[in-house]
Amino acid sequence: MKKMRQNKKTEGDDMADISAPAAPSAPDAIPKKSLDLLPLALPLVIGLAAWLLIGSTTTWLTLTLAALAMGMMVFVIASGLTLVFGLMDVINFGHGAFIAIGAYLAMTVLAPLSGWVQADNLALNLAALLIAAVVAMIGTGALGLVFERIIIRPVYGQHLKQILITMGGLIVAEQLLHAIFGGDQKSMALPAGLRGAIIIGDLALEKYRLLAVAVGLAVFAAMQLTLNRSRIGLLIRAGVENSEMVEALGYRIRRLFVGVFVAGSALAGLGGVLWALYRETFTASIGGDVMVLVFIVIIIGGLGSVGGCFLGAILVAMMANYTAFLVPKVALASSILLMVAILMWRPQGLYPVAKR
Repeated sequence: MKKMRQNKKTEGDDMADISAPAAPSAPDAIPKKSLDLLPLALPLVIGLAAWLLIGSTTTWLTLTLAALAMGMMVFVIASGLTLVFGLMDVINFGHGAFIAIGAYLAMTVLAPLSGWVQADNLALNLAALLIAAVVAMIGTGALGLVFERIIIRPVYGQHLKQILITMGGLIVAEQLLHAIFGGDQKSMALPAGLRGAIIIGDLALEKYRLLAVAVGLAVFAAMQLTLNRSRIGLLIRAGVENSEMVEALGYRIRRLFVGVFVAGSALAGLGGVLWALYRETFTASIGGDVMVLVFIVIIIGGLGSVGGCFLGAILVAMMANYTAFLVPKVALASSILLMVAILMWRPQGLYPVAKR
């Protein structure tokens, strides 16, 4: 009897083992994407090669600072477009219109603030520029909303029509600016406190270029924080990867597209202000003149990549400045040659996000 009880107990234990559910295993940790450091070495390589060819450290530092300032301004202009291009799959040649409109809005605002602009007071100078930049961003952002609803929305997913209709929008905007402000060249002088340079030994650091570098870095930091540390940024990055999945989860991707387009237009307006002050003279074609450079930066960096756009803007500006000093005849083609070389190495750009 005792042996039979032991056998029954063993059978019961076996049945319990069979019927008991298996303990869930711990989920595997999400692998972290390693940072590709190789593209980050390109500015160092180009800078070192230029330093060896130039032979003068002071001249090289001056050219490098000028390149950084130019690169930051191009980045501000291109950063909004790279999101529009990458997220919305919209080829918007009309982006140049917002650059020009931002410059004209800033000129209109700075005219009655000439006392602040000419004052020998840096705080008043910066306040005038801040007001002009804010007005330019608000104005171009509002126009971007109208542009998206009337012109862009009917041609989503139709690249050829996008190119034609946005190029037409750019031409119409330029002609309207000619009609309103006149076709003559406009001037936008730097504020008194931002003229000249800071002298450190034999090195001259232009004040406005230092401001341009600071603004560009601030925009880059703000975009990185927004894209990587906020809910909106998460949706934007998810929309770049798979917009259908975002819609399936219940989010209105169309509203997100509109918000991205408005933000991109506002950044173009800010870039227009910086670029017009950098050149100190401009016409209605200021946007169209820089658009080729902007698209080169976006292609080099990789569609939809803010970090790639930032790095691409620096590389293009460095190449333009160094070649203009060393081989002036090659300066105009330096950006295209750089793009060809990078695309032969990485056909999708340095840090591609959108697989277009």
